[in-house]
Amino acid sequence: MEGDEAMTAAPDEGWLIAHPPPRRVRLFALPPTSGDYTVEDWLKLPETGERIELIDGSFVVSPMPAYAHALAAKRLVRILDDARPRHYEVVETGNLEVGEDGLIPDIVVGHAEAMVTGVAMLSAADTVCVVEVVSPGKASRRRDYEVKPPKYAAAGIPVFIRVELQGDDAPRVEVFNLSGPGYELVAAGKAGNVLSFDQPFPVSFDPAVLAGLDR
Repeated sequence: MEGDEAMTAAPDEGWLIAHPPPRRVRLFALPPTSGDYTVEDWLKLPETGERIELIDGSFVVSPMPAYAHALAAKRLVRILDDARPRHYEVVETGNLEVGEDGLIPDIVVGHAEAMVTGVAMLSAADTVCVVEVVSPGKASRRRDYEVKPPKYAAAGIPVFIRVELQGDDAPRVEVFNLSGPGYELVAAGKAGNVLSFDQPFPVSFDPAVLAGLDR
């Protein structure tokens, strides 16, 4: 049909010059390595729709997580929020000062008095638990397994939880408690088994609820 042809015809060059397509433009440059950025610099970054962390003086940019990752985090927030005492709060993602780093865990459990004040960044001293949901990709997995846990431990955060969504027995959940300079595995569970742990407060659930259709 003539109307259909008009709708699918490409605009002429003059129209494109007058009406350029929108582009996503980053208003600042993020060098892959710098070694000299501070937490203060990190907090000054504008919102970009990406997750930007400060790790060892450099900005590390990650895309927004896939839906399976986001759903697992959302459901675990709900489980933890239902179980928490009133003096704690649970949020999905949040700026966290960890030594000289600025990290963004998938879930943060902290002291309610500190979290309700409207601060842009929570200190490690006011944090009792962090959760990382592992994303696919070599760099992301390395951060969640090798880079970030030692930093959380060095900052004195009592509990670290890691959620693995890959593998035949996924979701798998590992719970670590601070012990000396590092973390000690105190509980682990896979889909189909009930996982129970006592810190930062008693929680029991089947990791299977973190994936698939809501149960």
